[in-house]
Amino acid sequence: MTRRAVFIALLSAALFGFSTPAAKGLLGAIEPTVLAGLLYCGAGLGVAILRRLARATLVDKSMAETPLASADVPWLAGAIMAGGIVGPILLMLGLARTDASSASLLLTLEGVATALLAWFVFHENFDKRIALGMACLVAGAVVLAWSGAPSWSGLAGPMAIIGACVAWGLDNNLTRKVSLADPLQTVELKGLIAGPVNLALGMMAGGSLPAVTPGLLAGLVGFIGYGLSLALFVLALRELGTARTGAYFATAPFIGALTAVLVLREPVTIQLVAAGLLMGLGIWLHFTEDHDHEHVHEALEHAHAHVHDAHHDHAHGPDDPLGEPHAHAHRHEPLRHKHPHVPDMHHTHRH
Repeated sequence: MTRRAVFIALLSAALFGFSTPAAKGLLGAIEPTVLAGLLYCGAGLGVAILRRLARATLVDKSMAETPLASADVPWLAGAIMAGGIVGPILLMLGLARTDASSASLLLTLEGVATALLAWFVFHENFDKRIALGMACLVAGAVVLAWSGAPSWSGLAGPMAIIGACVAWGLDNNLTRKVSLADPLQTVELKGLIAGPVNLALGMMAGGSLPAVTPGLLAGLVGFIGYGLSLALFVLALRELGTARTGAYFATAPFIGALTAVLVLREPVTIQLVAAGLLMGLGIWLHFTEDHDHEHVHEALEHAHAHVHDAHHDHAHGPDDPLGEPHAHAHRHEPLRHKHPHVPDMHHTHRH
């Protein structure tokens, strides 16, 4: 389960990383602020179509993901507000007052903000090994972003970018709260709400809509690099927890830089090699984690797609689906046992 989740998290990072050089190729035809809005819109519209096609072609409806419930709305609304509206606004304000090299370095703080909020606000467990792995991944991102001694044009710009990173870190942690629900529905709502807002912000900042072909290409990049990537990110959140998923996702800049080398023929630099080594060490520290202790599962009722394992040994009623995996409301009885685990949605206990 954990190995599959790690692969999903890295695939999410890869899709997002691939989108960076693709978006770079569109910057000549689309203003940066408008491009951000089109990417979000492409993610929302593309995933909305994909979600409906998936539901229409699914033979066994019991295998469908559980839709968002009313209890999920506050968490999702907070995530959209923080990551889809507040974050981009702060980023635009910050970029207008901060040089490019300083901004690139500051944006690596999103992973730090995600982890610190997960550990100290949302009480996700971690140990020295996990903290060291996160430090290696962030150090790799910093090395990759470094372009000489940055110059600081006052504090307002850098503080705004740091605020954007905190907003995105909060978004990641709030999204984890709804990760048991249909990830495509979550991404659809995020894109269809945040996309138009970002597009409007771009227009207000002086941007204009591009020609049809660049606009469609931007939507396609958004669908793959933002929509599919975020859906996979939500699945990884479900099984790995926020900080660990964020750590694997921190490899996205390296994947983007590597893609630029292979596709855009950019040179291999010492920075790229050093960043790869640091990130490789960070991934290894996380991947080889062995967190094993006796723990207690409190009684819990919820609905999500699952198979019958040690954590889902529940009885079925006459109306519950028989095939596996399936999704239905079920109750977890109190359980005490010991096995290796990560802070997934069934292991949120205190330490």
